[in-house]
Amino acid sequence: MLISDIKRVVDQVSREKGIDREVLINALQEALESAARKKLGAKVDIEVQYNEEVGELEVFQFKDVAEVVTEEDLQIGLEEGRKLDPDCQVGDSLGTKIDTSTFGRIAAQSAKQVIIQKMKDAERDAVYASFIDRKGEVINGIVQRFDRNDLVVNLGHTEGILPYKEQVPRENYRRGDRVRAYIHDVLYETRGPQIILSRTHPNFLINLFQTEVPEISEGIVSIMGAAREPGVRAKIAVTSNDSDIDPVGACVGMKGSRVQNVVQELKGEKIDIISYHIDSAKFVCNALAPAEISRVIIDEQNRSMEVIVPDEFLSIAIGKKGQNVRLASKLTKWHLDVTSESRYSAAMQDGYNSLTALSGVGISLADVLYEKGFYSAEELSHAAIEDLVQIRGIGQEKAKKLIETAEDYLVNIEKIEAASIEAEPDDAKDADTGETAEKDTAEGEDAPARVESGEADAEDSDTGEAAEKDAAEGEDAPARIESGEDDAAGK
Repeated sequence: MLISDIKRVVDQVSREKGIDREVLINALQEALESAARKKLGAKVDIEVQYNEEVGELEVFQFKDVAEVVTEEDLQIGLEEGRKLDPDCQVGDSLGTKIDTSTFGRIAAQSAKQVIIQKMKDAERDAVYASFIDRKGEVINGIVQRFDRNDLVVNLGHTEGILPYKEQVPRENYRRGDRVRAYIHDVLYETRGPQIILSRTHPNFLINLFQTEVPEISEGIVSIMGAAREPGVRAKIAVTSNDSDIDPVGACVGMKGSRVQNVVQELKGEKIDIISYHIDSAKFVCNALAPAEISRVIIDEQNRSMEVIVPDEFLSIAIGKKGQNVRLASKLTKWHLDVTSESRYSAAMQDGYNSLTALSGVGISLADVLYEKGFYSAEELSHAAIEDLVQIRGIGQEKAKKLIETAEDYLVNIEKIEAASIEAEPDDAKDADTGETAEKDTAEGEDAPARVESGEADAEDSDTGEAAEKDAAEGEDAPARIESGEDDAAGK
C-alpha cells in the first residue's frame, strides 16, 4: 500500500469500525515513529506529521546545528546545515525528511504490531461507548457459534454472549438462528467489551410488553413489576393512570393478539397479567387469583402475610409445584404463608387452648389476650411487657408473671414431648410413621405452603381429586394466555 493511500484507508476503517479518524491517525503516527526508532536508534529526535492535504504521513529527523559535531545522530555541522538552510545558525534545529521505504522489514513489522494493537484498543473503546448507554435495551442478533454451553451472538459491529444460565430452558438454537435478547450488562475487559445478554431476566418480559402495547410506551399504562420462571410461567403487574383504560385489557389486546406475540417470543411461556393495587393485601389477593382469599394476616415488621383460603382453593392458590404462590411472592415482594381454613381454625383453637391451660389465666383473661393479638402461649412468651401493660387490669408485675408462666409452659410441653418420643417402642414408631404417611397421603393438600421471597418452600399437592379439579378449573390468573389460545381476550 502506498503512503498516498492512507487517507482513503483511514476514512474507510473509521466508517466501518466506528473509530474516530484522529484516533487512527495517531495510531499510524506512533507506528511510524516506532519503526523509525528501530531503524535509526532510540536517541534520535523523530517527529511524524500527517499531511491532510495529500493524505501522507511524513517522518522528519531533527538535528541541532553545531560547530563541532560530537554526536552524529543528534547534531549536524554548520557547513552541512547551511546546505539545507542558508540562514541557519549554531544552535538551530534542522529537520530532514526521511524516506520511509528504507526502514526495512523489522521496522515495518514493528509498525504493524503497533497499528494492530492501537486498532484493537480503539475498536474496544468505540464498542464499549456505543453499548454502555444501551444497557437495559432489547437487541436482535444472529447466533454465530457455541462456546461450551454459551451462545456467541453477532450484534453487527461486535459480539455478545448469551450465557447458559441466561437462556430459557428447552430452547434450542442453531448457527444462523435469529435471537432476541436483553442487554443485561456491558463489561470493559482487556480482551474487548463483554456484552452480556439475557432471555430470562424479568426486564426482558417488561421490554417485550413495552414494544407490543402502545399504551405503555405512551405512559398511560405502567408496569409495576414482573416475576418469571423462564419458559414456564410469569406474572406481570400493570396499572393505568386513566380510569377509562383497563390496563389488563390493554396488555391482552384484541383476541389476545398483543400478549400472544409476547408468548410466541418466549416460546409458549404462560403469562398472568395482574392488576396492581396500592394496598399490599389487595395486591397479594390479585396475584394469587383465581384463588379466593378468606382473610390476610399482615406482619409489617417481617414483611410477611399469612393468607387463609377455603379448603377447595388451596391447590389453586399454591399452584403446580408451588409455582403460583412462589411467583406471587416474587411479584409482591412479600413473604407468603398460604393455609387452608380448616387448618387455620384448628391452629387457632389449639392456640386458644394453650392460653387457657396457663396457670392463673381464666377464660375471660384468655379472651382479652386473644382479642389483643396474643393467639397462643408461644406468642405470649415472646410478648413485651410494654405491650401487655396496655391491657386493662394487667400491671408490670402481672405482665412479667404471664410471660414467665408462658415460657415455663412451653418448656414443660417440650419435655413431655421429648419423654414420649424416648419412651415410644421402635415398632410403635414404625407403625406411627406408616400411619402418618398414609394420613399425609390421604390428606394431600391440607399442609400449608410457605414461600419466602420466591424460594420454593411450598410443595405442590395437586394429586388425585385435586389434580382433576385443577385440570377442570385451571390455575390461570385472570389474564393468563397460553400459546395458541384465542380465548384469552377476556379480562
